[in-house]
Amino acid sequence: MHEHDYALNSTQTAQRQVSSVLRNTYALLAMTMAFSGLVAYLAQQANVPHPGIIVTLVAFYGLFFLTVKLRDSAWGLVTTFALTGFMGYTLGPILNLYLGMPNGGEVISSAFTMTALVFFGLSAFVLTTRKDMSFLSGFITAGFFVLLAAVVASFFFQISGLQLAISAGFVLFASACILYQTSAIIHGGETNYILATITLYVSIYNLFISLLQLFGFMSSDD
Repeated sequence: MHEHDYALNSTQTAQRQVSSVLRNTYALLAMTMAFSGLVAYLAQQANVPHPGIIVTLVAFYGLFFLTVKLRDSAWGLVTTFALTGFMGYTLGPILNLYLGMPNGGEVISSAFTMTALVFFGLSAFVLTTRKDMSFLSGFITAGFFVLLAAVVASFFFQISGLQLAISAGFVLFASACILYQTSAIIHGGETNYILATITLYVSIYNLFISLLQLFGFMSSDD
């Protein structure tokens, strides 16, 4: 009897922890998305220049790993907003680039809508079915290195359709990351809501940028 009560209490404790991580993750994600969107709007309105690929990578990975290191302290929240704010800043010049197109506003709107639909659709699928998506870890790892190699190749070789393929690959990669991370939360594999938040944020950011490139490419063919 005591063993049964202990097992029941352990299950209830685990469920409460999962609910807490999930609730905190989506709350923080909503705040960081709003903050990032505000920074992107201000950067777009101010017509700021893009910091460049080197500065972007150094700042992103620096803030990302700093957030990982500080994930168990209040400073982790500070670096989370610093990271998402910086990514919002880099988005401003990109939006201006597309707004300079004849139908740039429509391209941005389409990419934003599709990003929201994909994220909420994938999240709802995992939360509803509660399927374990841990099997995607191999695909995500392999996909990372394949996309990294493709991005590096794009700097040295002008291959027709490579950028389009990279964008499509990032859409699949980001979608897999959303499925994997959401599943990790509800199955207790991810217990830190700060790490869960930045992982989902980066996936959403990459998804939006990739869809923006795809829609922009299709629009240019019209």
